Amino acid sequence: MRSKLLGVLCFAVLCITLSLGLWPFQAPRNAVTWLNRANGVAFGRSGTVLSSGPLTTSGPRDASGSIEIWMQPDRRTGATFLALYKPEERVLFTLGQSLTDLELGGEGLDDSQKTTKWHFYVGEAFGAPLRQKKSVFITVTSGPAGTSVYLDGRRSQVAPGFRIPDDAFDGRLIVGDAPRQPDSFRGQIRGLAIYQAELSAAQVFRHYRAWTQNGRPDIDSSENNFALYLFDEHTGNIVHNRAEAKGDLDIPERYSVVDKISLEPFWTEFDFSEAYWKGNLKNVLGFIPLGFCFLAYFAIARPAKRAVLLTVFVGALVSLTIEIGQAFLPTRDSGTTDIITNIVGTYVGVLCYRNVYPAIVERFPRLGWFAAPRSEITEAMPEAS
Repeated sequence: MRSKLLGVLCFAVLCITLSLGLWPFQAPRNAVTWLNRANGVAFGRSGTVLSSGPLTTSGPRDASGSIEIWMQPDRRTGATFLALYKPEERVLFTLGQSLTDLELGGEGLDDSQKTTKWHFYVGEAFGAPLRQKKSVFITVTSGPAGTSVYLDGRRSQVAPGFRIPDDAFDGRLIVGDAPRQPDSFRGQIRGLAIYQAELSAAQVFRHYRAWTQNGRPDIDSSENNFALYLFDEHTGNIVHNRAEAKGDLDIPERYSVVDKISLEPFWTEFDFSEAYWKGNLKNVLGFIPLGFCFLAYFAIARPAKRAVLLTVFVGALVSLTIEIGQAFLPTRDSGTTDIITNIVGTYVGVLCYRNVYPAIVERFPRLGWFAAPRSEITEAMPEAS
């Protein structure tokens, strides 16, 4: 009777673990809707807006460029709201939200064809807008001397050592999400423009006033504007590029991630964000029941010589199955960090069964249904000396 109950319990824990790891089992509807009383779109739980192909600048390309985006986040979280992505040359530039900070990131190949990355933050860029439910107008200008960030028309921070990669402006434009792994933004995007020129402080302020007062920037020909999205369609699934006849944005019916990767290495996943560590803690806690139940099963129902090692192997196999499956699900991250933390969670479950559970049974004998002699589960885990 006890063996059958353990078998049922292990099967139930396995099904629940797989379901939690692979839910939802298909791509959800793209959570992007038009605003009712203003130009712009709102992004829900999983939303993205994509260019159909790479943006192509008109005229010769140089080392300068500027981006304007008028937006409003609706929660204190971490997310990417704009990316310029060119996978064949590993060129990437992102603008993101890190709680109340603005995060800028760049990636490209140096002269030796090695990938270089940079990140910097503008503190409290979204602090007041989040509290007051107001939008913020962000301008990023980049040139040979570095990058400047403006908030609501005023310079907020200068980063002399950082520059948007030259080829990023020829990349694919992603609004409301990141490439490779899902990183969905929640909030509103009300306007977006890209220039093949480093705008001056006076031009930045003039554009800010024009955007916020008239709903579009006051552009002159010297600013080389090649992408202008006013989000004034209010219907349909196309956001037109008002600067050129090409480069429209598409609002897909189903949510998807551009160039989604499988089993991302843990060293590229690592960061210091609150969301990263919360996710790792959830992964550990989620596999504790699996480690506890399967060790009980291999110690009582199907006695195994190396019950601990076998239990940890089951945890690793289940985790690998989930991560491979997540590579085909756009709302889930597929990475090796989860495999490591899931194995740790399985081992914590083993420790709970081996060390914590006997102490509980000793005090409350009626809870000893799944207890086994300790000698049966110590072969792979000797007593500490």
